[in-house]
Order: sequence, then structure tokens, then C-alpha cells
Amino acid sequence: MKQVARELRIDFAGGAVAHRLRFGGGRGQPLAKAMGLRDGKTPTIVDATAGLGRDSFLLASLGAQVTLIERSEKMHALLADAMDRAAKEGGELGEIIGRMTLLLGDAKDLLPQLTTDAVLIDPMHPVRKSSALVKLELRQVRDIVGTDDDAPELMRLALKTAGSRVVLKWPAKADPIADIEKCSYQIFGKTTRYDVWTVGQNKQ
Repeated sequence: MKQVARELRIDFAGGAVAHRLRFGGGRGQPLAKAMGLRDGKTPTIVDATAGLGRDSFLLASLGAQVTLIERSEKMHALLADAMDRAAKEGGELGEIIGRMTLLLGDAKDLLPQLTTDAVLIDPMHPVRKSSALVKLELRQVRDIVGTDDDAPELMRLALKTAGSRVVLKWPAKADPIADIEKCSYQIFGKTTRYDVWTVGQNKQ
């Protein structure tokens, strides 16, 4: 019998997000280092492909002001609901949500209107050969947001608009996105890598 999937729900107050907040490793985490949260610096960040919002929440928990862009109306509504519930919790959760701003729209349209130090891009990743390896939650996200075929275009725009860096979150063993200049350096996690481009005055 086919298992009926539960409706996707985003929760910043519990589960994996709360565990990562408590035990993730703070600014020593690969994402934080890739985004430039080190040496006492806290850049402003645009998460151009917000999705479940977990990376934005982590970065905001480390003190960054984060603007989340989501073009899927359904995913935007799920994020708005989760942020509202977390804000009502008050305390630390409320402070974190207070550093997060959620926008509805296509990042390709909105990025040129924003001023930010760093841009994070986490497009839907290539489909793995074994669908069993992909968590149900991520399959649900893919069903909602699609395949992000315009990721190369978004990357090129981000490289023109970011103040100091652009970070692409990508599977550790996946090929680079085609037709994009070579990144400045890479930071690897267990299954994910962060391709980092230094731009503007930081470009070497």
C-alpha cells in the first residue's frame, strides 16, 4: 500500500532546525564560513532561493540580516506561516525571525533592487540516480518549486549584483553548473559543497 505523505509544513521552533540551532557548531559551520561570517564580520545576506528557509534561519541565528526570496506562492505562504509562528514564540526565536525579511517574487527581478554583501543560491539539485536516497520532504519541495532550470541565469546576475561574494550550495560530487566562471574556492561539508565567488572589492 502506498504511504500517504503528510502535508509539507515548515517549523523553525522544533525538530531538525532546533537541533541545528543548539548543536550545529555556530560560525564554524561550513555554510557560515562560506557566507563570510568570520573574523568578527557579519555580512548582510540575500537567500535568493529560500525554499524551506533553514539556511536563512541558521544565518539569522548567527546575527546576520537575511532577506529571503521565494517565487513559489505556495512555498512563500508556508515560510510566512512558519515565521509568524516562530515570531509569536518570542525570546530567542523572535529575535532570529526579526532578522529575517521574506519577499515573494523572482530573484532575477528582485536582486537588482537590493543592496547586499552576500548572495546564497541553493537551486533544486540534480535528481539522484536512486530516488530512494532523496528524502520525502525534499521531493515535496521539488514538486512545489520545480527544477530551477534558470539557475545559471540567476548565478550570472548574482555575480553582477552582490557586494562581496556569491555562494552556490551544491551536492559535493555534482558537476559545476555549466557556463559559469570558475569559483574562487570551495568549502566542503559531508554531502554538500559551497562554491564561493569573491566579487567586487574582494575579488582577487
